[in-house]
Amino acid sequence: MVTAMMSVLISWLSRLGLALALVLGLSAAAAAQVRASVEQGFFNPMPIAVAGFEGLDPAADQIGAEIAGVIRANLERSGLFRPLDPASFIRRETIGVPPAFPDWRVLRAEALLIGEAQSLSDGRVRVRFELYDVLGEERLIAFQYATLPDNWRRIAHRIADQAYERLTGVSGYFDTRIVFVAESGAAGAGRSSRLMIMDQDGANPAFITPASFQAFTPRFSPTMQQITFLSLESDRPRVYLYNLETNRRELLVDGSAMTFAPRFSPDGGAILYAQDFGGNIEIMRMDLRTRQTTRLTNHPAIDTSPSFSPDGTRIVFSSDRSGSSQLYVMGADGSGAQRISFTQGARYDAPVWSPADDVIAFIRQGAANASGEPFQLGVMNADGSDERTIAGAYLTDNPTWAPNGRVIMFARETRGGPSQLWSIDITGRNLRQMRTQTSAVDPAWSPLLP
Repeated sequence: MVTAMMSVLISWLSRLGLALALVLGLSAAAAAQVRASVEQGFFNPMPIAVAGFEGLDPAADQIGAEIAGVIRANLERSGLFRPLDPASFIRRETIGVPPAFPDWRVLRAEALLIGEAQSLSDGRVRVRFELYDVLGEERLIAFQYATLPDNWRRIAHRIADQAYERLTGVSGYFDTRIVFVAESGAAGAGRSSRLMIMDQDGANPAFITPASFQAFTPRFSPTMQQITFLSLESDRPRVYLYNLETNRRELLVDGSAMTFAPRFSPDGGAILYAQDFGGNIEIMRMDLRTRQTTRLTNHPAIDTSPSFSPDGTRIVFSSDRSGSSQLYVMGADGSGAQRISFTQGARYDAPVWSPADDVIAFIRQGAANASGEPFQLGVMNADGSDERTIAGAYLTDNPTWAPNGRVIMFARETRGGPSQLWSIDITGRNLRQMRTQTSAVDPAWSPLLP
C-alpha cells in the first residue's frame, strides 16, 4: 500500500516538473525533541544551521548555494528561526552520514539542515537534504527532489516549508505567491492600478494586467491558481475570474450596479461580493458552476466586505446597521446575523477569516492605540472575544492571511509616504516590510502551490 501511494505521489508531482523521492528518514509524525516556539506573544527563535548544498559537479554549485541562501532567508524572515552564519561552521557534513553533533552544539545550533545538489544526465538537477535535531542527535527528515534547473527557487521554498513544519508543528507558507495592486502615476484619473504577482519573498514580480486596465481587490482561490478581482474597465464595474495557469480572463459580473470586494468560498466553488442596489449595498453569492446569484442580506444599511469561515458555514462582514461600521457574523445562507465588535468609538472594516483557525483579522479606526495611530490591524475570535491590536499606522488596510494562519500581510502607509506591503506574525511580533517596485495596496496570499 505504501509503495502504491508513493507511486501516485511521484506521478502527480512529475506532471509539474517535480519528482519527489522516497522518504529516507523518520516519518513526520515522530515527535521532535526540538521545537521552535510559536506561543502567543513570545518569540524564542531557534538557532538553526543550514549547511552544505554544495554541488557535486560544477554545474550544480551555483544552484546549491542559491537554494541554501533562500532557505536561510525564508526561515529568518519567519521570526521563528535564527540561521547561523555559515562562516562560523567548523566542518562539512555529507548526506547519508551521521553528523558530528558535538561540533554543532558548540555553535549552539539546535537544528541542522544539510543538503547537496547534483546535475542529472536528463538535464534536471537532483537536490537531497536531511534535517537533524542536534540536541537529540536524531534525523527528522530526509528527502530528495529532481527538477529542472529553473525550478531551484521553488525547491528551496519547499525544503524551507518542510523544515518549518517539522520544527514548529505548523504547516509552512513559503511556496506561495502574493498578488496585489501596483499603483503608479499621479492621483486621479491618470493613476494606474495594475495587478502584480510575486513569490511570497518578493522574487519574480510580474504584471498580469495591462496599464490601461484598472484593477482592484484581487483575491486568490483557496483551491486553484485563480484570482477574482474588480475592474472599472470602460467605466463599468465588472468582476473577473483570472486563471494564472492559462492566463485567461473570464467575466463573472457585468452591469451598471457597482460591485465590491469579491472573495472565494473555501472550496473555490463560489464567490461573495457586495453590490449596490440604488444606494443600498448588499452581500451577494455566486455559484461559479451555474453562475446563479443569491442575495444574502436585505437591510437598509450598508453590508459589505464578506469573508467565509474556513468550513464555509459562516460569513463575517462589515455593516453600519448599528450606526457605524461594525463586524457581524451570519450563516452562509445570510441568516442569524450577530454583531461581534464593540470597542467604544471604533469603526471596523475589511474583515477576513483565518484559513486555519476561528480567528478574524480586521482594520479598526477611531480608537487610537497608545501610539496614537489612527488605523490598527487587529485580530479577534469569531465570537468577538480576545480582541487585540497587532499593528498600526497612519493608514492600514486590506489584511490577508498566509495559508497556515500564522502570518498576516497588509497595506500600510505612513503620513506623506506611499502605501507598502508589510507582514506580521499573529502575535504582533516580527513586523517586516515587503519591498515592491511601486506603491502597493490590496495584497492577497495564495494557497500553497501544487
